[in-house]
Amino acid sequence: MQALLDAIARMDRPTDARRIFHGRGGLHPGCEHWALDAFPPVFVLTSFQPVPDVDLAAVHEALARRWADIAPGEPLSWVFQCRHEGRPDTRLMAGEVPEPHVVSERGARFRVHVTRGQNHGLFLDMAEGRQWVREHARGRKVLNLFAYTGAFSVVALQGGAKQVLNIDMSGGAMAIGQQNHALNGLTAGAGFLAHDIFKTWGRITRSGPYGLVIVDPPSYQKGSFVATKDYARLVRRLPELLIPGGQALLCLNAPELGPGFLQDLVREAAPELVFEQRLANPEAFADAAPERALKVLVYRAPALQKEAA
Repeated sequence: MQALLDAIARMDRPTDARRIFHGRGGLHPGCEHWALDAFPPVFVLTSFQPVPDVDLAAVHEALARRWADIAPGEPLSWVFQCRHEGRPDTRLMAGEVPEPHVVSERGARFRVHVTRGQNHGLFLDMAEGRQWVREHARGRKVLNLFAYTGAFSVVALQGGAKQVLNIDMSGGAMAIGQQNHALNGLTAGAGFLAHDIFKTWGRITRSGPYGLVIVDPPSYQKGSFVATKDYARLVRRLPELLIPGGQALLCLNAPELGPGFLQDLVREAAPELVFEQRLANPEAFADAAPERALKVLVYRAPALQKEAA
């Protein structure tokens, strides 16, 4: 675990929420099970396999030593979560977690919950996707599918979106999404619908068409969404949802499915859409096998053809 300890020893004091060590990327042999994130003022250490207490003690010592250097006199707060066989076990190891716990990213503010569940309210690897949306949302009507806690909606409105429709099955996530908008002073422009997307196409279609459609589903959620089975159903709908020249942001975080999975789906289910680019992931999420990392692909609907004179 020396690479993890070295990363702690080198880290600056985090101000925004961000990843500090990404063992999952396979660039640090022997540390593949470790990840360390900052949700200021709290650090969250995650292991994807059981680890002995002596390893946790070594991490605590490293964090305490570095924290004393970069935040002298301030108490250290950190949480450990073990994710093994799909059963997250979370422990507060030092200090305390604020309630409410609000973090920032490039000027946007979000509520997070690092002591319950394995999803903390903000996916840090999607930071560049959120920035792309902020830069491309101006004047557009945006559809945010699988909206979760509404981070895409927040940055879209900050970027000048005309309107955002957020849809997610989880009423709890939608409620946090509304809180996130309030945190950022966004009192208008966003709609929230807690409903099964596949049973809401009529409402979705009537509210369109859209200049930007964001599709960020879970890769596998039993009873809700299975990428290998359900993603094609979404892609097939995109041409009718997009205005001419509109864009779609297609996201997938499934290590076993490379970018070719999405590209093949689009070629088969919506061949008129034009591939523009794959967005880079944050540098902190560098991966020895980029095809296994988060995929964020941008597609564009064809523009209207001018009639010949």
